[in-house]
Amino acid sequence: MKLSLNFVKDYVDIDENMDVTTIAEDMTRVGNEYDSAEKLVNATNLVIGEIIECTMHPDSDHLHLCKVDIGTEILNIVCGAPNARKGLKVILAKVGAELPGGIRIKKGIIRGQESNGMICALYEIGIEKKFLSEADKNGICELPETAPIGGDPIKFLGLDDRVIDFELTANRGDLLSVLGMAYELGAIYNKEVRIPELTHSETEDNIEKEFKIEVETENCKLFLGRKVKDLVIKESPDFIKNRLIASGIRPINNVVDISNYVMLELGQPLHFYDADHLGNKIVVRMAKQGEKLKTLDSQERTLSKEDIVITDGKEAVGLAGVMGGLTTEVEETTKNVIIESAIFDSVKVRKTSNKILRSEASNRFEKGIDPARTYMAIERACNLLEKYANAKIVKGIAKYDVTENKEKDIEIEYQFINDVLGANISKEDIIDTFRRLNFETHPKEQSVIVTVPTRRIDISIKEDLVEEVGRIYGVDNILGKLPIVPIKMGTVNKTIRKIRHKMSELGLNETLSYVLVNDQDVKKFTTDEFEPLKLLDPLTEDRNTLRYSMIPSLYKIYEYNKARENKDVCLFEIGKGFWKKQDIYGEDQKICVLMTGKYYNRIGYNKVIDFYDIKGVTEELLDFLGYNGRYSFVLPKQMPKEFHPGQTADISVNNDIVGIIGRIHPEIEKDAVYVMEINLDKLLAKRVGKMKFKEISKFPVIRKDLSILVDKNITSKEIETKIKKKAGRLLLDIKVFDLYEGKNISDKNKKSLAYSLTFGDQNRTLNDDEINAIMENIIKDLEKAGMELRK
Repeated sequence: MKLSLNFVKDYVDIDENMDVTTIAEDMTRVGNEYDSAEKLVNATNLVIGEIIECTMHPDSDHLHLCKVDIGTEILNIVCGAPNARKGLKVILAKVGAELPGGIRIKKGIIRGQESNGMICALYEIGIEKKFLSEADKNGICELPETAPIGGDPIKFLGLDDRVIDFELTANRGDLLSVLGMAYELGAIYNKEVRIPELTHSETEDNIEKEFKIEVETENCKLFLGRKVKDLVIKESPDFIKNRLIASGIRPINNVVDISNYVMLELGQPLHFYDADHLGNKIVVRMAKQGEKLKTLDSQERTLSKEDIVITDGKEAVGLAGVMGGLTTEVEETTKNVIIESAIFDSVKVRKTSNKILRSEASNRFEKGIDPARTYMAIERACNLLEKYANAKIVKGIAKYDVTENKEKDIEIEYQFINDVLGANISKEDIIDTFRRLNFETHPKEQSVIVTVPTRRIDISIKEDLVEEVGRIYGVDNILGKLPIVPIKMGTVNKTIRKIRHKMSELGLNETLSYVLVNDQDVKKFTTDEFEPLKLLDPLTEDRNTLRYSMIPSLYKIYEYNKARENKDVCLFEIGKGFWKKQDIYGEDQKICVLMTGKYYNRIGYNKVIDFYDIKGVTEELLDFLGYNGRYSFVLPKQMPKEFHPGQTADISVNNDIVGIIGRIHPEIEKDAVYVMEINLDKLLAKRVGKMKFKEISKFPVIRKDLSILVDKNITSKEIETKIKKKAGRLLLDIKVFDLYEGKNISDKNKKSLAYSLTFGDQNRTLNDDEINAIMENIIKDLEKAGMELRK
């Protein structure tokens, strides 16, 4: 927000002698930082002169020899401007003058002729070319005959302004107006604020008889329309042009300039429609998907159903809050205008402006608009159009208004303010601070009821009022003191800490990844039903949605490592996944593991990773947490398409699915990459008793191997269950150590599975006879089930 001090002085008195940097620093002390504070025209030693003689340079076809009267003397000047001529009053930079860009004017000889200064164009004294007319861009500035010879040209032109460029916080939309800045300065310097003049005359006609407003979307809360007739389009007065230039806006003509002027003045964007091209009504609705609109910049825009449009009842004539349409543009021949002053949904405007164009108007809509200013702005526009465009204002307002335009009453205790600020401010000073802010107060003995005006939409709770007192009273005036607070023991999740240590002991490296992912990735590696949580205004489309599964995050880290020739990756992360299900929002703590390449652990284990390695890590974790004997790996009822269908399993604890384990599908990643994810909140909610330990048996164990030929559709889990049932309590452990499918098996529909069985007893040594008997029972049971012993 660029603030013109000449502009703001219309509404609040500021000491003329106060330095612009001092004002900027005072604003910073109350929380409004600035980027720069400087004069609009930063040039010295300029004077108004009159060319009393102008002849061609004898040695040039484009230079002129001018004699310029500056009141105290007549100077010889060599000038190359095509519009230099006798009788023209000009801006002259005398010898010693300093111009923008580090230019210093010196006495010199140009092609043999003496030159004692420089006749200046406006852009040469610091006015950017984009603000100038074609004549001013291509020649020296032509001052009117009323310009006093020897006078100050900057003051005469009204360019003796000072500008502060503020970097405002997102919640202070009220400061995107000169009047809002006036209230802020009034609070700082304890000055009264004046309201712009709103009065104007009206014709006998009534707009309600010839024009109406229809709103078909909840994204427009307020829409006002007024009609003005018989206006005359011409150049704006200098004070309007100068204030627009100081604020960074290019003057165009009096009608367009008044629209921008009111927006700067009151913070309410306006739009003017050529009434003769608009028709007799405006309809506000959401755009149709793929609807076309040619905007004022002559670009054809393709709209979506998320965009708000202004229509004439048939076709779109404007993009709400962003840009008007070309068909109803105000042109040099325009005589009758419909003025729009409205409030549109800030989120919708932000999304549309990010897609189409960010403008001064959209910036204000995004921050929020005061409904009272909407009414004020349309009357102010009528006032200025009547005064500077000879317009006739049609009686009445066409309107749609469903806003709750009420001031907020907040009661706050004096002690609460002092407790939060750590201060001892008297109740009189507190009330005086609210008075300086132009807040109405109703004091009580221990508290005060503060009526917050609608322009301050950032204030809604007591703490907001505390902030206002602190910044206006001045934090520098608050005496520091040591805080007195109760001390309590900190807390730590010991289980999560133990899990971290365990995973590190297993040879995995902990990582931390972003909780934000691309919306295209959020539903990968899961078949759960949920609604993604997408950011309203993401910094980048690569990170626009809160993740549900952590696997996409770890897979991105793997891809980063792979691109840098690091293919041995063993990672784990403990983090959160976020979701929305049936209007309920939630988050789950999860652990995720990714393993690929070679696996190294602390005891020197070194091998190429396969499914059983990540399965072993999962089993180690579940056993460590006390779920031994309560978990199993089962085929998923619904297989996520990102997983390998033959190397994936759900993790079941107490017959409840708590996670998934498997290999990433080769179509996604040709290298063998294995992942595991467990919902820790769901897992740890299943109570476990204290870990029980027993003495290691001093008696030897017996190991037997068993190779079985089975149908390919039979799972190892089914076979293990049968073996355990027949083996009884003497079976201590069972492990698969081989899977074979190849040419030595005659039936292509069968596979070979080999198991290692460990038998033992805590109290005695087992003999071969009883183990052989158990093995015979196991084999008979398996053969009975259609399985074949492979020899």
